[in-house]
Amino acid sequence: QWIDSEGLENANLDEVFKDTDGIILPGGFGDRGIEGMISVANYARNKQIPYLGICLGMQLFATYGYESGEVEGLNYIEGEVVKLEAKEIFERVPHVGWNDIRKINNNELLEGIEDNTDFYFVHSYKYVTKNEEDIVCKTNYCGEFTSVINKDNIWGVQFHPEKSQKSGFKLINNFLNL
Repeated sequence: QWIDSEGLENANLDEVFKDTDGIILPGGFGDRGIEGMISVANYARNKQIPYLGICLGMQLFATYGYESGEVEGLNYIEGEVVKLEAKEIFERVPHVGWNDIRKINNNELLEGIEDNTDFYFVHSYKYVTKNEEDIVCKTNYCGEFTSVINKDNIWGVQFHPEKSQKSGFKLINNFLNL
């Protein structure tokens, strides 16, 4: 079920999410409905509902983001979101295209997905995690960056699983079965 986050900050979230097995957040810093997204994120965290942030949705979990000045994030998974910087002549920002993810820690979100599988990325910022135990995968582009995170019932992916063909659908299916 698709729910627009605008206006959810005043909604009865127990009623809105009464039959919910998981919540996916595709937005992030500066998007419309940010107050509603924060309300939903806090609700999911408190009720231990599996919660997946995609791209900017993952970045919202950070302590701070710097896309439009210093903006406080939800601080669910300590770290900062900073601009990618090209390290090689062939690298471009924004990072648009296919890159592999390298598993750092085993995680049920990646069950049945091989190490070094390609996913589709579109982003200009990266999540710099404070604690290594929160990192599930890293990707090499503009140096190395965190591409999958997890802490408790909160997961985040920097790439777009919905655009990543079979592997992306496998990841979404894994999330729906957590």
